[in-house]
Amino acid sequence: MTVLVREVAVPSWPFRLGGGSRDGLLRRRGDGLVRLVHAPEPAVVAVAQRGPRVVFAARALSDGAARAGIARLRFALGVDDDLAEFYERFCDDPVIGRAVRARPALRVRRNPTLFEALMWAVAEQLIDGERATAIQKALIRRLGRRWAGLRDSPAQDVVAAQAPTQLEACGLAGKRAIALRRAARVDLEASDWRARLLAIPEIGTWTVEVVALHGRGELDVIPAGDLGYLKLVGRLATGNPKAVADEAEVRGFFSVYAPWAGLAGEYLRLTGPRRLPAPRGTRSSAAATRTVAA
Repeated sequence: MTVLVREVAVPSWPFRLGGGSRDGLLRRRGDGLVRLVHAPEPAVVAVAQRGPRVVFAARALSDGAARAGIARLRFALGVDDDLAEFYERFCDDPVIGRAVRARPALRVRRNPTLFEALMWAVAEQLIDGERATAIQKALIRRLGRRWAGLRDSPAQDVVAAQAPTQLEACGLAGKRAIALRRAARVDLEASDWRARLLAIPEIGTWTVEVVALHGRGELDVIPAGDLGYLKLVGRLATGNPKAVADEAEVRGFFSVYAPWAGLAGEYLRLTGPRRLPAPRGTRSSAAATRTVAA
């Protein structure tokens, strides 16, 4: 027997629901979205936007599981983010101001769980987005949790128990399969989670920064090893279309947007003008791709 719980949120800053996720877990249903989440019990959470209101409905085995599922999806969508100060400070910024004014409701999408953010980051290392998505979908098919006709991403303990060959069968390279299994044994809630991940071969600063931004919701973090950002900052800093910055230069570039470096990066990556950017200090910039290091 299941229970149905409804909640209505009225965001303090403009919000736009947007579409589903590339991995297929957050999917369009009617005029809203639906996803199976585990928090840790399963809950099917639907969300729709009705003017300024965001309406959630969750079905689960208990009231607590339903409300926990709603909380996870509210966090993942950034419904409760108050970005008024960011907008006030950067709506006239010479680099991202035009994009900020055009899309004030933009949020940094997050994963409902820390481990999903980590797992998807490992899947995205050093390959293009299409291949990464194929690996993510293969992991979901082979190891993902199922409930009420939907699928969720694999649980951390399930991945930790897999032989590397099982993970390789989903498309991961051998070293990354081993790294993912080792990473699945790290307590991501521990105070030293970053150091524990960085001690694993094939896990680098980009992966840790992705977990911080897309798993923990730390908007002050920029995944500086993203090749798109390295190229973009190189171009903006020099005017040379072939220039490539290093990670320190990327962090320095985005430091002026503290404590919203990650959100500023999304504006450049997703909504920057398409033409070749001019050096920083002019009004033009360019979108960046998400090909990354470790």
